This record gives sequence, C-alpha cells and structure tokens, in this order.
Amino acid sequence: MAKILGAVTVNKERCKGCDLCVVACPKDVLQLQPKEVNNRGYHFAFMKNPKACIGCAACATVCPDGCIEVYRVKVND
Repeated sequence: MAKILGAVTVNKERCKGCDLCVVACPKDVLQLQPKEVNNRGYHFAFMKNPKACIGCAACATVCPDGCIEVYRVKVND
C-alpha cells in the first residue's frame, strides 16, 4: 500500500525568516537556518525533519510572502 508524505519547498531568496511557518507546523518539520542567510541577510526556513511532513500546508497558508509550496508525494512501501 502506498503512503502519502508531504514535501515542502521554500524559495530561500524570498524568505524573510519571520518564523510563522515554523510555529504553524504541527509536526515540527521546519526550522530557520541557524548559520546561513540568503542574499537579503535573512535566516531562511528549511525542512529539518522531512520524513515527518504530512502535507497539511499550514506553513504555506501562514507565509506572508508566499514563498512556500507544499506537495503530496506517494511513496511505495
């Protein structure tokens, strides 16, 4: 039986590190990059725990800059 996992892509250059997506995620998937910054000087969001993503899109819904896309991926066990 196939399992559905979520996948999040973040436009790193548009992300301003507001942390709203990190707080909104019910599965603790996202985190702000602690050391790297984008070309605008912001710590951007990334998937620290990709296997926990359920594809709920809460992160994309709260993103004020629309720089997050969420996909659902079918994985065969």
